[in-house]
Amino acid sequence: MTSRPAAGPPLAWAEPAGPVFPRDHRWPVTIEAAGVRLAPFRRRHRAEWDRVRERNADWLRPWDATPPDGISHGTTAEMIARLNADAKTGRTVPWVIRDLRAERTPLIGQCTLNNVTYGSALFASVGYWIDREWAGRGIMPVAVALAVDYAIKVMRLHRIEICLRPENAASLRVVEKLGFRDEGIRPRYIHIAGAWRDHRCFALDASEVGPGLLGRVIGGRR
Repeated sequence: MTSRPAAGPPLAWAEPAGPVFPRDHRWPVTIEAAGVRLAPFRRRHRAEWDRVRERNADWLRPWDATPPDGISHGTTAEMIARLNADAKTGRTVPWVIRDLRAERTPLIGQCTLNNVTYGSALFASVGYWIDREWAGRGIMPVAVALAVDYAIKVMRLHRIEICLRPENAASLRVVEKLGFRDEGIRPRYIHIAGAWRDHRCFALDASEVGPGLLGRVIGGRR
């Protein structure tokens, strides 16, 4: 892995509910704003994560990546271990999503910075899902905005990409709310639900993010 960008000053939002980001990226890291928390995906979350995924199996199945060779990705514990090993090297940033406005702040989804690349690219992709019960409440746009702002402002990445199946109307609304640029269709891009599926790809670079994505959505949740 090539060297990362030099550290910069900490970022504080003028908005009182906004985050104060650390000076530079260190895993594990927790960030929150507007009642939404992105917390490190830890082994202790396994049972809660399994319950949410089982309850939402039909809701998530059309959008979940599948192994082309048909071989299982392993247990939840093994997945969490892999994600945290990659997080320690800076290749991924795996968060679970919690709603701080709900009783007991339940785990309601996941938001991950994937495929983090340094050097001349300074790139990452974002993947996310949410419990069907919590969809449509404006939580996911805040979660994705937090993740992107962290990637740009703290990790000092240049380009963030989100690729979605064209049929995924709920996820399309998230990128539209955040102002992502539509870059068109990538044929047979990711293996989903047992086949190579076309994806519609969206991107933003640091020059398009400006002071941050959070400000584009945070007002609408009050």
